[in-house]
Amino acid sequence: MSIRLGYQIPDFSYGTPVAELFPTVIAQAREAEDAGFDAVFVMDHFYQLPLLGTPDQPMLECYSTLSALATATSRVQLSALVTGNTYRNPAMLAKTVTTLDVVSGGRAVLGIGAGWYELEHRQLGFEFGTFTDRFARLEEALSIIEPMLRGQRPTVEGRWYRTENAMNEPRLRDDLPILLGGAGEKKTFALAARYAQHLNIICAPDDLPRKLEALEQRCAEAGRDRSTLETSFLATVVVDEDSARAREKQKEFLRRVGIDPDSDLPQVRAAVARQFVGTPDEVAASIKEKILDTGIDGIIINLPATGFEPGNVALAAKALAPLVK
Repeated sequence: MSIRLGYQIPDFSYGTPVAELFPTVIAQAREAEDAGFDAVFVMDHFYQLPLLGTPDQPMLECYSTLSALATATSRVQLSALVTGNTYRNPAMLAKTVTTLDVVSGGRAVLGIGAGWYELEHRQLGFEFGTFTDRFARLEEALSIIEPMLRGQRPTVEGRWYRTENAMNEPRLRDDLPILLGGAGEKKTFALAARYAQHLNIICAPDDLPRKLEALEQRCAEAGRDRSTLETSFLATVVVDEDSARAREKQKEFLRRVGIDPDSDLPQVRAAVARQFVGTPDEVAASIKEKILDTGIDGIIINLPATGFEPGNVALAAKALAPLVK
């Protein structure tokens, strides 16, 4: 497994009838595959997220979507970025991602995290619990999921979950990779050091040196060589051959999701900290300096402002692939 360049589809509001929605998703996945992306991701949410729109905007269930994309693509790896552990029984999740692996011919990645979007939990009836509860549940879930992916039959009597000689057949392979996503230097990074092949870090670019130092410490505590855990950063990109047009598209997108692009409020600065805007050369130079030069192995991008427009996914790949391939 290696994900040096990934494409995430976080938005399904394309201004089209519902019947035309999924063909647009397929077109993005195929464009990403043809352009050289290593993986295509969708979010594991049921409502749209606050910085991307309103909760009532279109959101597809991720594993149904990924299985459908498996039949429309042939090379790219397929994953959630990331599965909310609170939404599924862990044995069921192991079965689900293993089935995706079989359907896709060995291209599934289990992306997983603790879960965080309280509104979904409250309105749809999922147990939310405390921050500490959610990470305890994630750790216990991984103690079931990881051996099931490897062909073992775990018996677990935990606080949150129970299995008895849990079987997972059929499997195409015993090394289906696990990707953890998050920013927690103690809990998330420690679980990644124990269980994952890839860690996707979500934070402000300026925080990356500290995050990587913390990851080094968690790997040392787990007795793991840090170089065996691949890392990536999630970035939002708005790219256009014309720099001014790219920046106007960014402003249009921010206004669409209820953010004043001219505001200097802390929440606005935080919203744009992970956005990279400009021509392909400008975006590539900024991502290289702020992300890759810190020691991060790869980059996962989304293009919520323009990704559904034909050609924009390929334009982003043209800019970024030379940096990581």
